[in-house]
Amino acid sequence: MFQQRARIGVDRVPSPARLPRAAALVGGLALLPLAVACSGGEDDRAESRTGKAAVTAAPEAGVVAPAKVEVIAGLIGCKPRIRVEADELRQGVCHTKAADQVITTFPEEKYKLAWLDAASGYGGQHLVGSRWVVSAQPARLKEFRTRLGGEIQQLRGIGPAAPSAT
Repeated sequence: MFQQRARIGVDRVPSPARLPRAAALVGGLALLPLAVACSGGEDDRAESRTGKAAVTAAPEAGVVAPAKVEVIAGLIGCKPRIRVEADELRQGVCHTKAADQVITTFPEEKYKLAWLDAASGYGGQHLVGSRWVVSAQPARLKEFRTRLGGEIQQLRGIGPAAPSAT
């Protein structure tokens, strides 16, 4: 009986659709120690380059993140449907007439850094705060930044660069 179980496990082939996600997760987790070790003092360097500190508080709401998915959703005017509830992150999707927004919160900063590293393969802009990320259309991110604070980050993506719209 034991031999049958072992043989069944060997014959099992993962779905090709899961391979990119698994590779991104493994790559993100492999780089996690480096990201955490190299992140110290980053805010000080950013301040010295620009001459001013980055805004991370929510100017309009007077709230400083980290916050829950539901709190962030309320600040941007939508009601989330939670789609991921895990130890490393919590993620909700807000569907509005204008567009969909994805709100992801993390119990620790190191999980946010790993998520951003894995998401960088897909590219795009995200509003990033203290232990949270909001993914939406770039025009909406600028609007949300006045409510939530944080920084808009452009993730690099994999493959050829898209032509600039200048």
